[in-house]
Amino acid sequence: MELSGLKPVPGSKRNRKRVGRGPGSGYGSQCGKGHKGQKSRSGYKSRAWNEGGQMPLARRLPKRGFTNIFKKEYQIVNLDSLIKLGVDIIDGEILLKNRLIRSKRIPFKVLGNGDIDKPLTVKAHAFSRPAREKIEKAGGKTEVIKC
Repeated sequence: MELSGLKPVPGSKRNRKRVGRGPGSGYGSQCGKGHKGQKSRSGYKSRAWNEGGQMPLARRLPKRGFTNIFKKEYQIVNLDSLIKLGVDIIDGEILLKNRLIRSKRIPFKVLGNGDIDKPLTVKAHAFSRPAREKIEKAGGKTEVIKC
């Protein structure tokens, strides 16, 4: 097979629209643009969000609620996934290496989903109350890292 021997799939190529070539072409007189108006003129351009005189979509939709711009986003790690690591000291480096968190720059929080049976030292930006209780009950330690 060579590049020079390639041919398009039948029906995949269309002839280009030749406008203004008389009534027999199907695109004679008005060239497919209809009669008069802004859209029939040469040089006409329209933005995708332009709706003419109609009330814009962004203003028609109801506005509800409140977005807190100071909200702190956390990456979430559960206790049951920490146990599977098989390490005594767990910090951001280990979690990143095992792909439990996406980025070291975004703070991460340990949640109490799962049971823990051996003592672990966990260093995280935040802990849920059940997670902290379970780690300390198993004889481990929790250390809060400053953001």
